[in-house]
Amino acid sequence: MAFTLDIIKPGEGSASRYSMEDGTYIIGRGQACPIQLPYPDVSERHALLLLRDGSASLQDLHSANGTFVNGSPIDDPVALRPDAVVQIGEVMLRVAPAEEEPEEEAQEPEAPRHDSALLDEEPQHQQHDPMAAVRRQVKEQIQKELISRLDIKRLTVAGVDKAGLEKQATDKIHEIVEQVRLAGKLPKGIEAAAIERDVFNEAIRLGPLEDLLADESVTEIMVNGPSRVYVERGGKLQLTDLQFLDDASVMAIIERIVSPIGRRIDESQPYVDARLADGSRVNAIIPPLSLTGPTVTIRKFAKKTLTVDDFIRFGTWTRNAAEFMKACVIMRKNIIVAGGTGSGKTTLLNLLSGFIPHGERIVTVEDAAELRLVQPHVVRLEARPPNIEGRGAVTIRDLVKNCLRMRPDRIIVGECRGGEALDMLQAMNTGHDGSLTTVHANSPRDVISRLETMVLMSGMELPSRAIREQIASAVDIVIHESRLSDGSRKVVAISEVTGLEGQQIVMQDIFSFRQTGIDENGKVTGVFRPTGAVPTFYEHLRSRGLNLDPAMFDPNQNREVRLERIGRE
Repeated sequence: MAFTLDIIKPGEGSASRYSMEDGTYIIGRGQACPIQLPYPDVSERHALLLLRDGSASLQDLHSANGTFVNGSPIDDPVALRPDAVVQIGEVMLRVAPAEEEPEEEAQEPEAPRHDSALLDEEPQHQQHDPMAAVRRQVKEQIQKELISRLDIKRLTVAGVDKAGLEKQATDKIHEIVEQVRLAGKLPKGIEAAAIERDVFNEAIRLGPLEDLLADESVTEIMVNGPSRVYVERGGKLQLTDLQFLDDASVMAIIERIVSPIGRRIDESQPYVDARLADGSRVNAIIPPLSLTGPTVTIRKFAKKTLTVDDFIRFGTWTRNAAEFMKACVIMRKNIIVAGGTGSGKTTLLNLLSGFIPHGERIVTVEDAAELRLVQPHVVRLEARPPNIEGRGAVTIRDLVKNCLRMRPDRIIVGECRGGEALDMLQAMNTGHDGSLTTVHANSPRDVISRLETMVLMSGMELPSRAIREQIASAVDIVIHESRLSDGSRKVVAISEVTGLEGQQIVMQDIFSFRQTGIDENGKVTGVFRPTGAVPTFYEHLRSRGLNLDPAMFDPNQNREVRLERIGRE
């Protein structure tokens, strides 16, 4: 049934009228409130309005300044008569059933109007769920009761293991929900099992993020304070209807992420890089540095390890490019994967590492361990931040130096972004061929400039020519990957470093992607093909027991070529 909602805002003499349908609406200052009153004397979630079967009721949600009906404060739900006047702060409201139109003038019922001053604007992909506010309120009350009955922090300090803690929490939550249900206080349309799961996730796991982490279509999760959670699907950002209760709830989630891996976050160290158990990358930053509240960014790792065929199916590269890169890895060429943030560098590095023969000893060095290698002989090293006294930090550069003493056949550095670039180049030049790393850069040529800058960050006063000689001697292949305007990730260039002429490093593109346009669906169209240049090391393939048809490098040929072994490597 339709209702009318009249609102008289501060400083306005006349009422604004809005059409409403049956449903449950939170009234408050918060941006997530369906009926938003952005005034300082209105609480974040001030009151709950229930419209159903021609009747309206109102309940105060423990607001700071109270809710008044006909001049009297209310605590319990109150039925609203059509002439009742509601006061919230300085705002006056009146709710009444809409008058029915005469039959001959009957029109299609008008959809509820979302005025920008009344309702928070929602993304087009979302439909407002009238029960979402009620679920949040019920969940909040059960969580408060759980905290009063079960001291989770005390149990953790007392040494209760994870399984025991989860069982105690599950039993206690079930007990509370059953009591609420038997007392008839669980609103209709809310499933007890769903509430139990949500409260458990909030208390023990990662709260509202659990469902997003389980959703394989979500590639990135961004929490901008407790009331705004965005996700990336198909390369596009979307606002979800998920919310945390408050800043403390977000902080609790951050603590659960960073504590198991020995990281910390507090006012003295208000930002942190971490990882989840599945290797997903996490960054968190909190006030006072973040003005929007605790902010968390999670870049998910695919549960299924991507293969060459997956990359070909996604259009990231072609079969011939994959076979060429497989040959480069087997021939122990030093490879740098370059690209911007979120372009897929780490995923591509993980794929390339799969080409390394299983009989080799691999040492990986990362800020937060993300790589998942399939070889049996892998040693994983992870950097460590300073402790609360500012001591004990172990940097990527320290680990790169140390791994040279660990008899590695291959060194894989998750990302070079500082002075460790010099140590990496020296390792490549001193018998550790076949090393791999990633670098943030805008093009293959830009990789050279970035490497020069990072070498200078090591504090060594080296002349520019000496640095370039090191780079030209150490780096063999640069793969540049990019995230395009439609959200797709593509390898846009595979380049070879051929040497140094004068003061300039010489490079040649072996494969490149040329964008031709955008189709009717907004997808980028283009061609990834060889440039016609043949790598300088092609003649050495046969000496390594490998055979690669030179037709692979002919831009006029359009057939797939496979790498073949002609003898033992």
